[in-house]
Amino acid sequence: MKKTPVTIGIAVYNEEKNIGRFLQSIVDQNLKKTDISEIIIVSSGSTDKSDKIIKSYSLKYPIIELIKQKKRFGKASAVNLIINKAKEDIIILASADLSIPQNTIEKLVNPLNNAEVGIVGSHPVPLNDKNTFFGFTAHMLWDLHHKISLKSPKMGECIAFRKIFKQIPKLSSVDEASIDALIKGQGYKAVYAQDAIVYNKGAGNLKDFIARRRHIYAGHLVTKYNYGYSVSTISGFKILLILLKNLSFSWRSIIWSFSVVMLEVYSRLLGYIDYKRDRVHTIWQRTESTKELF
Repeated sequence: MKKTPVTIGIAVYNEEKNIGRFLQSIVDQNLKKTDISEIIIVSSGSTDKSDKIIKSYSLKYPIIELIKQKKRFGKASAVNLIINKAKEDIIILASADLSIPQNTIEKLVNPLNNAEVGIVGSHPVPLNDKNTFFGFTAHMLWDLHHKISLKSPKMGECIAFRKIFKQIPKLSSVDEASIDALIKGQGYKAVYAQDAIVYNKGAGNLKDFIARRRHIYAGHLVTKYNYGYSVSTISGFKILLILLKNLSFSWRSIIWSFSVVMLEVYSRLLGYIDYKRDRVHTIWQRTESTKELF
C-alpha cells in the first residue's frame, strides 16, 4: 500500500520545556497509511536550550531539519519558511507546546484522501487541572471550540493542509485562520477530525489568559476585515448560546463560567482596541504557564 507522504512544520521560540517530549511524540507515531518524510523546525531567535535539544534529535532522526533565524520575526515568518521549504504536497503545522498521541497524525491526514478536502483541524484537549479556576477555564473554552467545530470546523494548534499557496500574510498573528481562509478561498472544504486529539496547556494565570485571548481576537478581526474571512468562533453570541445550552448547574460552574465570560469580553475589548489602533500582534507575548505540559 502506497503511503501518503507529509511534511511536518514546527515554529519554535524558547520551547526547551517541551520540545524534546514533543519531537519524541512525533517520531513515535503509529503510521500505516502516512509517511513523515521530513520534519522542518524553524527556531526564531531562541535563547534557551531549544536549538541544542532539536539538534540532538536531528542527529538521531535524519528526517528532522533545524532552520535557525537569528531574530524573532513572528510565527508567520516561520510558517512561510516551512511552506517554501516543504517538499511534500501535504503539510502538517503543529505548535511546539503540544503532546501528540500515537495515532493522531494518521487520523489528521486521512480526510485529505478526499480530493474535495483542503484542510483538517485537530481536537485540542487541555491537560490543566479542572479543579482550579484557570484549569476550568481552559477546559471550558476548548470544549466550546470542540462543539462549534463539530458543525463549523475551527482550525487551531495542529492542522493538516494542501500546499496550494505560497505564503500567508507576513503580519498575520493567527496563522491557522490565515491558512484556512486561503484554502477555502480556492474552493476546498475544511474538516474537523475530532478523533485526532492533541494535548496542550491552557493559560494558568490572569496575565497569560488575557494576553493570549487578546492577540487571538485582534488577529481574527484583521482576518475578518482585511481579508474577508471570519473564523467560526468570532461570534460571541454563538459561543454564549452553546455555553448556556451545556452549562452545568452547580454554583461553582455558574460562578466560574460567568467569570470566564467576563474575562473573555474584557480580552476581546482589548483586542478590538488593538485592531482599531493598528497594533500588530505578529510577535506573540509569551505565555509561560502554557509551556510546561507535565
